Amino acid sequence: MNKTLAVIRRELVARVRTRAFLISTLILPILMVFVAVVPALMMRGGSRTMQIAMVDGTGDSLGSRIESALAGEKLSRDPGAPTRYALHRFVAAGRVAVLRDSLVALTGVSREQHPQSFDGVLVVTDSTIATGKVDYLGTNTSSFESMGQLEGTISKVLVQMRLAHSGLDPAIVASAIRPINLNATKVSDGKATGQSGVQSFAIAYFMAFLLYLSVVLYGQQTMTSVIEEKTSRIMEVLASSMRPFQMLLGKVLGVGLTGLLQMTIWGGTYYLVTSQRGRLAGLFGLSADAMQSLPIPAMPTDLLVVFLVYFMLGFLLFGALYAAIGSICNTIQETQQYAVAVTMVLMLGFFSVFAVMKDPTGGLGVTLSFVPFFSQLVMPVRWSLAAVSPIELAGSLAIGIATLLGTTWLAGRIYRTGILMYGKKPTFGEVFRWIRQG
Repeated sequence: MNKTLAVIRRELVARVRTRAFLISTLILPILMVFVAVVPALMMRGGSRTMQIAMVDGTGDSLGSRIESALAGEKLSRDPGAPTRYALHRFVAAGRVAVLRDSLVALTGVSREQHPQSFDGVLVVTDSTIATGKVDYLGTNTSSFESMGQLEGTISKVLVQMRLAHSGLDPAIVASAIRPINLNATKVSDGKATGQSGVQSFAIAYFMAFLLYLSVVLYGQQTMTSVIEEKTSRIMEVLASSMRPFQMLLGKVLGVGLTGLLQMTIWGGTYYLVTSQRGRLAGLFGLSADAMQSLPIPAMPTDLLVVFLVYFMLGFLLFGALYAAIGSICNTIQETQQYAVAVTMVLMLGFFSVFAVMKDPTGGLGVTLSFVPFFSQLVMPVRWSLAAVSPIELAGSLAIGIATLLGTTWLAGRIYRTGILMYGKKPTFGEVFRWIRQG
């Protein structure tokens, strides 16, 4: 046991002390805080009142109605929020082009050069109601959000004017065609969680992708480590002082604990960022409402625990297979023939997650939760999307642990012979013979 612990310690320390591990471990938490804080900071100081000059070339009340509608727009829903537009209406009186050009000359000019400058010039004419054509010439046309808001406000005025001209009451028509607002909220254990469907999907996809990517990366690290020790003949020295199974167990557990440490830091950071938004907002001088409004789904404590448990279970399972593959090969290139089968199983498990996302309580999702090599990806996703009974969780874990023990036993038989085999790559028949004779 002490020898196995020594291998675990060596694998863990050798990886944790590397610069690549430290950088990769710190980058994601920093990115999480960045994603949570920076949008709120930008929304706080990024909006300002647009200075717009409107050339009114209409012969009716369209220009004044547009002016009234734009004057009522605010930068936010707060009662004391500043207006979104500062509109200056100029009646063209038949000289639309001349007036437009003179105002465009003042667009984008520094206020130090000219006290009355504009961000843009809006042009409406007699044909606007019939054609719907409105010209805007400005310095901020690349802002799709600003242009969309301006277009939406003017469109409402045009619709009301057209309805009024046709003899219909705009208020009645607007009330009749008002769309529904479907507010989808996740329910778990008979209680509303407050988490929207989009947020539930986002966190489920993120977890599935992270589980798949981390198992592949750390599994290949285990495989590469075995090949390096085998080609350098270190395996022969180790085999003289400890059993091959102890070497396999120590290597897989050491790399697995490294991955678990990284996943814990990442998952813990995500948990703190989403659960402590109020304190994070105060730390950066932001309002709590600004942080709460960001569409970043929260991770409950139980989901974090399930995520980490299944990550470790999945890595130990696939890590043992990757270590066995490394033991029967002499170069990285030789591993591709065997490793592709393990990677394909992982990919099938990842793609099956999408079917579970569509119907987490359906027969396919429930079945895959108990299927070895798939449950490590499926069960955390199901747990995040729907209520899973403790019996289902216990059954899935029991099958997963039994599969892990069987796979480790199988990998150990391959490992004990493969680490001392050099030269020719063994055939599948020879590998099966190692298993029978082991």
